[in-house]
Amino acid sequence: MSVSGGRVSGVSRSKVLRMFALPAVALLIGIGAANAQSSAPQADQSQNAKAAADAAKEGQRKTDEFVEAAKTINGPAGNPECVWLGRRIVSLMWRDDLDTAFRHLDLYDRFGCPGGHVQATFRCLVRFGGQIDPKVAETLNGRVHACWINPNAQPQGVTVPVLPSPPAAPEKPEKK
Repeated sequence: MSVSGGRVSGVSRSKVLRMFALPAVALLIGIGAANAQSSAPQADQSQNAKAAADAAKEGQRKTDEFVEAAKTINGPAGNPECVWLGRRIVSLMWRDDLDTAFRHLDLYDRFGCPGGHVQATFRCLVRFGGQIDPKVAETLNGRVHACWINPNAQPQGVTVPVLPSPPAAPEKPEKK
């Protein structure tokens, strides 16, 4: 192995560097990718666990709402299928999706659910309309559920204005 004029046994220094540089870069990329993959499952596992816990809480909340409706409402309007379909119909009506709401209403009727309860719930929802934030779905869902449980609910601090009676007509003088 003689070194003369930048050559090692007939191979230039740049060729030697290229021979080692390319595999070294590939090795570094591989190590970086492997490291990223080994940390990603840990992050994914914690996200999956959180999503599973959130789904379990949501399922329990829905079950509790159906149980609450069954205890509070006497008759078929408290049945889980009537609660689920009825609340969905009222929400669709609120969002002006009347075609879908009427298709659901047909199904609601087939289950023997009372149509009057949907009317009363929607009337209640309209009374609370100013308190519903269209950007937050939970305000609508929560209000629909509350109105389904108690359709006669009234917003607090809101009074129904009493219209003044019209002024009495002036008396006409009698002709003699």
